[in-house]
Amino acid sequence: MTEIVLECRQLSMEYAIGPQRLRVLDSVNMQLAAGERIAIVGSSGSGKTTLLNLLGGLDTPTEGEVWLAGRLMSSLRESERGKLRNSGLGFVYQFHHLLAEFSALENVCMPLLIGNTPVNEARRRGEQMLERVGLSQRVGHKPGELSGGERQRVAIARALINEPACVLLDEPTGNLDQHTARSIQQLMLELSQSLKTAFMVVTHDLALASQMDRVFTLTEGHLAERP
Repeated sequence: MTEIVLECRQLSMEYAIGPQRLRVLDSVNMQLAAGERIAIVGSSGSGKTTLLNLLGGLDTPTEGEVWLAGRLMSSLRESERGKLRNSGLGFVYQFHHLLAEFSALENVCMPLLIGNTPVNEARRRGEQMLERVGLSQRVGHKPGELSGGERQRVAIARALINEPACVLLDEPTGNLDQHTARSIQQLMLELSQSLKTAFMVVTHDLALASQMDRVFTLTEGHLAERP
């Protein structure tokens, strides 16, 4: 039986705009299996990032449920949700969100240290992950000393350092030139295959989306799988 690592059931999200309610997501259902790679595409403002934030437990839905690693997110205390996010999910954004004052290695190790991994063990694993993404010679460099593609590789290494069941990626190549974007795309595909980590990618990049196992389109709050 296939293990489901991330699932949403009847997920809806509304925002108040003056006296009116804007329904961004409407009864969305989806399952992500272990090791599976899916893409979500849609026009700007269609709710893709909202969906990703709800699935990642960063926002609370108006209606519906999110299950991560078999646990209902809404049933957990905030501290428990934080621990589950840190261990079960990785996040990669269009902008890397690295901490400028810390080195590449320190940025990658941050999730481990938050989870109380001993410093020496965190450093060893961080160095291994940076080597895996091709940055073994850049461990001591700060984000300002790295190229855009190198910063995104550090962000990917950070997302994977806890060996999460799933990585959520929001336009991971959207801020890169075409050549660098394709390099990052290939890296993500190789890592998802070798680490057996599930990837969910929100993207406008149809070339990237086409490399995924399944592609969904989000339109007017409804999510539909492409044939």
